[in-house]
Amino acid sequence: MSDGRGMGKHMGWQGLKDRVRGGFLARLARDTRANTIAIVAAALIPLCGMIGGGFDLSRMYIVKTRLQHACDAGALAGRKSMGGGTWAQSSYMPRTMAERFFDANIASDAYGSNTITKSYSENAGKVTGTASAILPMTLMRVLGKTTETLTVTCESEMRLPNTDVMFVLDITGSMNCAAGDTSCSNNGGVPAANSKIGGLKTAVKCFYEIVARLDTNANCDGGAPSGGTGSQVQVRFGFVPYANNVNVGKLLPTAYMADTASYDTRQFLGKEWTDWTFYGNYYRNAQNNCSGVGPADTADANYRANPTTVGSTPACRVDVKRRVAQWKYGFLPLDVRGLKNGNGYNASFTAQIGDDGTMATIPWSGCIEERQTVQATSYNPIPSGAKDLDIDLVPSAGDETTRWKPSLPDAIYERQVLSNWNQLNAATVDKTSDNYIRFSDYNGYYCPTEARKLQQWNDATAFQNYVDSFVASGNTYHDIGMVWGARLMSPTGIFASENAYTPQGGEIERHLIFMTDGDSTSAPCDYNAYGLHFFDKRQTNDVGTAGECFNQRTSLSDQINARLEGLCAAIRNKNITLWVVSFGGGVNATTETRLQNCASPGRYFKADDPAALQRTFKSIADQISALRLIK
Repeated sequence: MSDGRGMGKHMGWQGLKDRVRGGFLARLARDTRANTIAIVAAALIPLCGMIGGGFDLSRMYIVKTRLQHACDAGALAGRKSMGGGTWAQSSYMPRTMAERFFDANIASDAYGSNTITKSYSENAGKVTGTASAILPMTLMRVLGKTTETLTVTCESEMRLPNTDVMFVLDITGSMNCAAGDTSCSNNGGVPAANSKIGGLKTAVKCFYEIVARLDTNANCDGGAPSGGTGSQVQVRFGFVPYANNVNVGKLLPTAYMADTASYDTRQFLGKEWTDWTFYGNYYRNAQNNCSGVGPADTADANYRANPTTVGSTPACRVDVKRRVAQWKYGFLPLDVRGLKNGNGYNASFTAQIGDDGTMATIPWSGCIEERQTVQATSYNPIPSGAKDLDIDLVPSAGDETTRWKPSLPDAIYERQVLSNWNQLNAATVDKTSDNYIRFSDYNGYYCPTEARKLQQWNDATAFQNYVDSFVASGNTYHDIGMVWGARLMSPTGIFASENAYTPQGGEIERHLIFMTDGDSTSAPCDYNAYGLHFFDKRQTNDVGTAGECFNQRTSLSDQINARLEGLCAAIRNKNITLWVVSFGGGVNATTETRLQNCASPGRYFKADDPAALQRTFKSIADQISALRLIK
């Protein structure tokens, strides 16, 4: 049996070892300082992926943004260079232009990218592009992502704003001549080879092709367009062809046209018997002794026969007296209500001005005489009394000075022209009716092709047929063309309800294109929008003598030029872009300066021949259109 101290000693040592062993291991298990290395090592892979992902995603965003910008730039450049032509036009390739602009807007190795590709195509006027780039990854490679392919698309089309274009076109006689031919006045009324009127028709059609995106029969630079402008935009064209006058009357509400107006005409006063005059000799026989010899009496002619001899032969002398019309000649009122037909117009009316006092049919082609004017040396600003130059003045009921009247050459009688013209403006009674001349029998009268209000021309054939109807003739009155171009497009004038906004209430951009081939020309015996200058003297009293009646008159041309200058300023002040084109060469320096001053800033062009005119009209059309390219 052992003593208690030995047993206790043995158990103490073992317990001590157990206590030491248990404390170390516990502390070791609780100690994390050695685990940090392992944890960090294990976390490095996902951590690199997260950091690399953020870095590479930023690169992807930047590259895709640059890729989109380059794609957009190419699409815009390709569509702009295409203009009104085709995608495959031969003079230059819009696709090539698109690719050049793409390349200029992105580096070939942008942010480490490679294999950058681009592709452009066109359909119905819309250019579509696709571009892609392969971007190598950096830190994302640790996750197995080595590259990323980025792709963008873009498109561009020529989309105009709501646009009104009014053509004011000189179609006077000189337009029949070839460009640069200063010896030609009207080429006998027939267009010459390579005539200016032919060049004008082609240029206008090609302008239409660019803006309306519809094909005409013209051979235009750039090929045939397609697709139209779509229903989301309103594009309208109007026309004012001008010469001595403008053909606008039938476009006006009938309330704007006078019911009674004064003209250089005549008024029937009734009939009176003339004195007896010799009618003729008849052989007589002895039995009737002149009884019953000669014509039988009528209501307007009585005959008498008296014995006489013709040599040694017995005869009857027959005399006659006639009941002839009595006329008053002068600036006289004429009832023109017969031209009105409800809300429209008739092509003619009747008036008692026919020979022998009968009713005569007076035709009307649509040209007008202007309303009240004043004589001045400057029309900038427009004088208050010059209602003829007031673009927006709406006719007032009861105020005849604000209404227009029809131009009626068949009602015009020039007084005393077969004698000494000494009673030109006097009210005269002419019993024999031999001291007058009917204007339309002896004078040329020029009423141009009927003007057109602003309208959408969705039918290219109708457009080209209208342009082909232009016939060149007459003298050059720039002012009458310009004022009516402005009136037909003004948003605040006689057609405000049609012109102020689109039917949907949209805003409209307005462009007036004025084209002329030369200086103003006029003559005192022209019958134009101001009547017969020689008799009426509305613009100036300086009309010369009867012998100068058909010659060019400087005082009249000065009036045309001064009125044109005032109108140009008034149009520019209406927020209408005024484009002016001088065509054909040979225009004097003073006229060139006047036309240049007429145009809106930077909107004056000079075209010496038909090819240059087409390029000029194309440039105008491209500027109107290309400035509105949208993506």
